[in-house]
Amino acid sequence: MPMASVHCRYLGEWVATKHRWGLAVDRAEREALLRYAASCPNARITYEPAL
Repeated sequence: MPMASVHCRYLGEWVATKHRWGLAVDRAEREALLRYAASCPNARITYEPAL
């Protein structure tokens, strides 16, 4: 993870990229993302699906 001041943005970009390209998330990754995202309650993720 990057420094704490940017980790919410980093997580958002990570999740948006997964959604954009339809990439899978395994159980361990999902649990880690949820754990880190708990400290980003106001985060909003937007993306455009890849064509």
